[in-house]
Amino acid sequence: MANILEQLDDGWRSVFEQEFAKPYMGELRAFLQSEKRAGKTVFPPSDSWFTAFLHTPLDQVKVVIVGQDPYHGPGQAHGLSFSVPAGVALPPSLKNIYKEIFGKGPWPESGDLTAWANQGVLLLNASLTVEQGQAGSHAKRGWLAFTQRCIEAVNNQSHPVVFLAWGRFAHGVCAAVDGERHRVIKTSHPSPLGATKAGKDFCAFIGSACFDLANAQLAEWGRGQVDWRALPEPPALFSDN
Repeated sequence: MANILEQLDDGWRSVFEQEFAKPYMGELRAFLQSEKRAGKTVFPPSDSWFTAFLHTPLDQVKVVIVGQDPYHGPGQAHGLSFSVPAGVALPPSLKNIYKEIFGKGPWPESGDLTAWANQGVLLLNASLTVEQGQAGSHAKRGWLAFTQRCIEAVNNQSHPVVFLAWGRFAHGVCAAVDGERHRVIKTSHPSPLGATKAGKDFCAFIGSACFDLANAQLAEWGRGQVDWRALPEPPALFSDN
């Protein structure tokens, strides 16, 4: 983990240095090493655990999108929440994200959201690792404390940020965000099980216009908007039929 420090911007490096010195991170590091020795497969690869922070410096964060776990299937997770590398089939949640942005299509074939990260969208999973095929397997190993501290660091920035909180888990993660300075847009989760369901204090993800609302808020603050359609390749002839 220590190797990441020299690659980070000054803002994230300060956060990482403080957290890496705490006992829980030592315990997390020991746990991950023991998983490797036991022959278990952990996603994403270790060189991708902190990808979100490398693409989105702390002082450039405009939007935060909180996921729960990395994808736990082979080849899917690469360190950005809801994103998969180019050439990997689109997961169901990402299909609904594209549906909200592109309508019925055509959609991009690629699920790589790196272009969003490069525009100031922090694509942050609450847990940064997971065992293959075991959703939530690393949730109680220390990552939640670490990523909550990262969200706190964003919350403490002088500039305002939009938090896209999709699903009750993300609502909880964003509960401590200062709503007077920042904007939290709450919807259901984009997974097929919840994308069309609304609650008392949140709307359904499908039809929420959350991406347009985020850009409208950024424009009101005088911050640059996010081009949500900017992906690694132009839309292909792929639609939701």
